[in-house]
Amino acid sequence: MGTWSAEPIGNDAAADFVAELDGERRWTVVKAAFSTAAKLGDTLDSDTAATAIAAAEVVAHGLGRPTQTDAYTESIKRIVGRARRPSRRLADRAIQAVHDAARPDGELAELWAETESSDWQDSLRRLLAALEER
Repeated sequence: MGTWSAEPIGNDAAADFVAELDGERRWTVVKAAFSTAAKLGDTLDSDTAATAIAAAEVVAHGLGRPTQTDAYTESIKRIVGRARRPSRRLADRAIQAVHDAARPDGELAELWAETESSDWQDSLRRLLAALEER
């Protein structure tokens, strides 16, 4: 796993996903990431989990509550500027995707557990709080 930080756009798969947002005007790519994660369930690999978390960060940006703002989120700003504000339903799907991606027995969580750092869990808590805010 090409990881450089615990932030939602903190690895290669997440950065690749965000790059796919260029030119998008709707939440279609984000919804697809959530659907893929949900379909895989127990067999969710680390890249798909990281993509689902990145998609959830995109929704947080759309709600005006980003948890990461840096060079890696520039594409997110552009889609948010073109798309409508995310619905509550989409935010709920984002919340579920984060929970699915962060399952303790999941590949991504196991990789982060090997680091013995709480940074990733802290980042996920911030993201969930941003998405859950009403």
